Amino acid sequence: MSENTQSLPTDLAVRITPNAVAEVKRLISEENETGIFLRLGVAAGGCSGMSYSMGFDTNALEGDTEYDFDGLTVRVDSQSLNYLQGTTLDYKGGMLGGGFQFSNPNAKRSCGCGSSFTC
Repeated sequence: MSENTQSLPTDLAVRITPNAVAEVKRLISEENETGIFLRLGVAAGGCSGMSYSMGFDTNALEGDTEYDFDGLTVRVDSQSLNYLQGTTLDYKGGMLGGGFQFSNPNAKRSCGCGSSFTC
């Protein structure tokens, strides 16, 4: 299987803030599964044309790029990586407006909820 393992240099294609890493690790700790990692991606759809996807997975795919963020394994498929180049995933707690947020420098337009974009 072809994969690139990278740590935390500033030239990463995808970045995840310490707050997001901590929250994902917390959520993973609630799962009763071994070998689980975070998969980030994009898919056609959403109100702006492309939508972000993130979820837990245990199946590595041929061509995935793998990252390690303080012990959190993150995988991105090769097609999604083209759209996510330079993207930062953050997590903000709080009663209003909390949750995971993508900041994508390639997005020409994003929807109000921040879950879809146009390149």
